[in-house]
Amino acid sequence: MVPKIHKRGTRTIGLLYYLYGPGKAEEHVDPHLVASWDHAAPDPGRDPEATYKQLQQLLDQPLALLDENEHPKKHVWHLSVRNGPTDRILSDQEWGDVARRMVTAAGIDDPEQGAGCRWVAVRHADDHIHILATLVREDGYRPDLDCDAVRVQAEARRLEQELGLRRLNPGDGTATKRPTSAERHKAVRQGRERTAREELRETVRRAVAGAESEKEFFDRLGAAGVLVRTRVAPSGDLLGYTVALPGDVNAQGDPVFYPGSKLGPDLSLPRIRERWSGRRTSRVTEQTLPSGPASARRRASTALWQAVLVMDGADDGAAAAYIAAAGEVLDALAKTSAAHTRRELREAAFVFERASRSHVRAERGHDRALRQAARDLVYSGPALGRGEDGATTAMVIDAVFFLVTVAAHWHGKKAHAQQAAAAQLAAEHLRTAYRAAAKQPMSVLAVRGRSLALPVLRRQVLRVREALPSALAEQVLAEAGWAALAATLADAEAAGYDATALLADAAARRELASAESVSDVLVWRLRRAADLSADAQAAPLPDGGSVPSDPAGRKAGNPAERGAQRRRM
Repeated sequence: MVPKIHKRGTRTIGLLYYLYGPGKAEEHVDPHLVASWDHAAPDPGRDPEATYKQLQQLLDQPLALLDENEHPKKHVWHLSVRNGPTDRILSDQEWGDVARRMVTAAGIDDPEQGAGCRWVAVRHADDHIHILATLVREDGYRPDLDCDAVRVQAEARRLEQELGLRRLNPGDGTATKRPTSAERHKAVRQGRERTAREELRETVRRAVAGAESEKEFFDRLGAAGVLVRTRVAPSGDLLGYTVALPGDVNAQGDPVFYPGSKLGPDLSLPRIRERWSGRRTSRVTEQTLPSGPASARRRASTALWQAVLVMDGADDGAAAAYIAAAGEVLDALAKTSAAHTRRELREAAFVFERASRSHVRAERGHDRALRQAARDLVYSGPALGRGEDGATTAMVIDAVFFLVTVAAHWHGKKAHAQQAAAAQLAAEHLRTAYRAAAKQPMSVLAVRGRSLALPVLRRQVLRVREALPSALAEQVLAEAGWAALAATLADAEAAGYDATALLADAAARRELASAESVSDVLVWRLRRAADLSADAQAAPLPDGGSVPSDPAGRKAGNPAERGAQRRRM
């Protein structure tokens, strides 16, 4: 149940015409009263003798108790209460009870307090009602509406439980402003999937992902095609900015600009500047950026896993910084992803935005590696959906999935219900994106695994049973991804590693239990730790005793020497 208090108005009759009218798209059906302040208000929807003017005059009658100069500038209070699409349809009587509970909670009309405001509740659809009230009580005093939004939200949570409706998570005041109904209708007319506010929020988040200066941030906004205005103090200092979508205009034909703070609490210029406060003094140059998308994805995967490993022991400020920076990585990944993963990654980034913000203030500096990873992804350019690009995309999605899962657990422990739910939903989108990204490279690895010489394959089976707990080993051996893991173990062995120790270390890392396929997770951990080619198409098959070339085409050399030279992660 979602209660929403709308902007206060000045014309009771105007709102009545809308509530009883056909709606903007003929969506209003059988408008009628379900409750009122005196249980006897005229109903223009069901009573042919009743008129809108008659109802308006009754509602506004308390205004006559005040001198004209004492009238509230905006005396029309408007609350809508909407159920979810999966909720059962409430009867008129139940909606009437909801309306009475809501006006009591808000402070509009509490029977125990005596004189209240006059109000009516109109139903013109199965799933919601509108409550209209005049903000002068019967005794001429004003109602106490301090924190009315908080009180009606709390009442909605109680009603959900009592009426058997889907229970929503309580808010904490850190969410972004919801698009208005006018903005949603406008988006439909313009053929947009999202409102201008939502599109601009996404564009600004992508522009700030990994950015290191105001100039870079505003250059990215300009390159994204949005209109930008800046607010400058007389001293020349930049105070803020506003953005607009080309073609999104008001009734006068002027672009509709939104301040960054109205797009999201963390997108105001001062809050964006906080991200730059933790960066190193040395600037990143083009020469230090990754040579391509695959390299950037490998580096991002490493940074993500390092964050996963330290999140448990991090203090709250550091954990909040890791989570916020994970949002930047997701934004950058969605921006540079191939077509077959783009939609799910974009949805993951869109919903994780809610999880990246809470009352715990991020301590910038801890997020440096993740913000650099986001920057690398942006400047490495779009990735292809095949070969090493496609395989490293699966690798980084696997890593970001686990960091998002850790974020959900952290928010859950802090009782951040909305953030935890958002992170869980983002994880589901990432699962879908991973399946699309991993299909081809895992198939290649599986073919390699099934082509291993029998002695090599048996050695990998023994290695799994030696390195993993018994139950986990048998689970891995029974999974569809076992053949790909066998090929990866053989590749690591051929590259000079102690593959058994490498596997034991990979399996000891946290969050394995939340994996859909343990063998898939182990494949990417091993290939990253051993610096093996992600798609493995070029490497020759290991046989019973020979050592093949490494993934880059160089000779593997002495296994012990190579193992000593490589750094294990």
